Amino acid sequence: MVYQLYYWPHIQGRGEVVRLTLEAGGAKYIDVARDADSVEAGREKIVEKINEESAARPPFAPPFLIDGDIVVAQAANILFYLGPKLGLAPSSEPDRNFAHQLQLTVTDLLMEVHDTHHPISNALYYEEQKEESVQRASGFIDNRIPKYMNYFEKVLQNNPSHSGWLIGDTMTYVDLSLFQVVQGLRYAFPKGFKKHEKRCLSVLSLNDKVFLDNKVSKYLSSDRRIPFNKSGVFRYYPELDK
Repeated sequence: MVYQLYYWPHIQGRGEVVRLTLEAGGAKYIDVARDADSVEAGREKIVEKINEESAARPPFAPPFLIDGDIVVAQAANILFYLGPKLGLAPSSEPDRNFAHQLQLTVTDLLMEVHDTHHPISNALYYEEQKEESVQRASGFIDNRIPKYMNYFEKVLQNNPSHSGWLIGDTMTYVDLSLFQVVQGLRYAFPKGFKKHEKRCLSVLSLNDKVFLDNKVSKYLSSDRRIPFNKSGVFRYYPELDK
């Protein structure tokens, strides 16, 4: 079976954790919008699928995944579905639920990152809410980054397996998502994140372990990995970093 992933073709965004999981799991998949002839054509493919009037279980927005007759939307939900199929989820039900809990926490974190450059409205350009963004980013760097990192640090240190992974003794989709978070924070807030690195050494160690995974490493060095840019969740604006 070849999975079909629908997500915006020009950004990593919220769909990148799904791409990472598909790549790390060695899955056969089509990044539908990226396979289109142009960015605009890719966007149209997504919109057409969302607007299908006859869909019994329509997705609200990308990312969404099609697996045969099954349509799964929302990044955390997609990973909850994909993880067991790709060998990237814990084996026990309590651990699978905990993995989902952690992924939902990552979702919250990503939303807060987005709000550092769009604190008022998605309908406004960054330049139209720049003053508010500076204030929001300052609070995020000082208060929210350490709060999230301390939490994930505690999860890593309290893992009974002492494996360096968040759950159990092997890499799961949540580890891949935390890797994406670290990569993004280092890009968007290089100075701000560095201030907290000494207090999240287990998180940084996990980041390095994921980076060394053979499939992940090949993906990161390929043209399938979209570079960070000014259109995704993680955006670098010097005035927001401190």
